[in-house]
Amino acid sequence: MATDSANPPTEQSGLGALKRHIPFIGLTGGIGSGKTAVSDQLARLGAGVIDTDLIAHQITACDGVAIPFIQKQFGAEFIDSNGALDRSRMRKLAFGNPDARKALETITHPIIREETIWQAKQLIEQKVPYLVFVVPLLIESGNWLALLDYLVVVDCPEAVQIERVMQRSKLPQNEVERILQAQASRQERIAHADMVIENQSSLDSLKTEVFKLHQKILQIHKDHTSSS
Repeated sequence: MATDSANPPTEQSGLGALKRHIPFIGLTGGIGSGKTAVSDQLARLGAGVIDTDLIAHQITACDGVAIPFIQKQFGAEFIDSNGALDRSRMRKLAFGNPDARKALETITHPIIREETIWQAKQLIEQKVPYLVFVVPLLIESGNWLALLDYLVVVDCPEAVQIERVMQRSKLPQNEVERILQAQASRQERIAHADMVIENQSSLDSLKTEVFKLHQKILQIHKDHTSSS
């Protein structure tokens, strides 16, 4: 169960104060759209990448800092035999019970927020040219947009998303479709985007698009630096 992207760190929690140092780029897209492929390529090109979904997985893995709180709130049956969050069981509960989803977010979001700020500070100290925040539910959060200088949406047809997720996560089609229905539509995401990367072709084609994006963001960084 993706705890998905926590609500973003706000001005008072520290991330807003860091924004004056470096451009903030948001990267989002529906499940199976290929956000990781894009963010991995940006990292290879020198960007600082912070993946809030990866953080969510880390804190709910075996010995993750959120596990004791989840067990206390939901019971031992939501922790698997390895000591990690039973994501399948939690997914079924959270999608059918808004109160349970809220309770999970109350546990995980502050931890994700704290780790996001820490990683941002570390990357800024490393002098990366810009920060990329990979946030699965960026549009849905309602708060991230105010913190960003530029928003990139990775997009592909829903049929492609469903096929990818079924192959990757071994989920049945109806469950993938239910996840898609809980997310913003393609049209909603694209309406907010400064740039859309189509990811339904070859990896080489995707790399070309990501390189163009990188060059565009470097120009944003140059303008950002000259105006500060």
